[in-house]
Amino acid sequence: MTDEFAGAPPGTATAGHDLVDEAVRVRPVTALRPYVAWYSGYRLRGLPPALHRGLPSPYLTFILTLDEPLTMAAHPDPGQPPGRYATLLGGLHTAPALISHDGRQSGIQLAVHPLAARALFGLPAGELSGLDVPAEAVLGAAVAHLREAVLEARDWPERFAVLDGALLRLARPSGQVPPEVVQAWSALRRSGGALPVAALARETGWSERHLLNRFRRETGLSPKAAARVVRFDRARRLLAAPGPPPRLAELAARGGYADQAHLAREFRALAGCAPSTWLAEEGPDAAKFRNVQGGATGPAPEWEA
Repeated sequence: MTDEFAGAPPGTATAGHDLVDEAVRVRPVTALRPYVAWYSGYRLRGLPPALHRGLPSPYLTFILTLDEPLTMAAHPDPGQPPGRYATLLGGLHTAPALISHDGRQSGIQLAVHPLAARALFGLPAGELSGLDVPAEAVLGAAVAHLREAVLEARDWPERFAVLDGALLRLARPSGQVPPEVVQAWSALRRSGGALPVAALARETGWSERHLLNRFRRETGLSPKAAARVVRFDRARRLLAAPGPPPRLAELAARGGYADQAHLAREFRALAGCAPSTWLAEEGPDAAKFRNVQGGATGPAPEWEA
């Protein structure tokens, strides 16, 4: 459940007597880009209460809330009970989360490269697979201090500068991620999820079984599941791109799916609804919810060793 805030276009803010709709998305400082793809700040007021689908994506989720906690009505793991979070750290997943709000929501979401989990959080992303946990459970009291500093900041640029400083102090380059996993992940992302496991194994020189075990430990997903998530993430970005939505048959061809029926099945499995339903509920023209995930649509920067 990652990506970015969708309301006003990234970098804009609108406000009225009863409505606040702020959305700011920026990349971190250059030194942090091997670890974090972007920051997304959001502050909403005066919107109808709604339920948002937190969709599978190729990024870990790190959220610092501002004015009110994040209400998780359902997690990707159905065995995890609902809860409210001041901060949240979530692993890669293949089922949607459900996030509710009463017309107000605010915070900063970070899209973290999964292979950077060791450097930033001191553990492989596989230990967070399918889970949402308070960030304090992984990073300790430092998270509370970081959130306090963010709350004291005067505006979005100052908040992002606070994050830059804190993450620069936190980041510790880790040599524990096997280069073969980095190679496989990068190849999978470059292909848009089109490379089969056998091809990834040949590229790394590992057996398929060994690649599966090490890849899952470092990312939280098997190579096959990661390919599904990468394809899905690209498809839903193309679906939500500005302008008339593409026909599903065209979207399936561009997204690497066998046909329109394959795309529809995968969308229902990963998003919990049909593409048309998601677009109506949370696409760029949907008014009922401005969500923390579905905004920008272009290609995302990759994690490099």
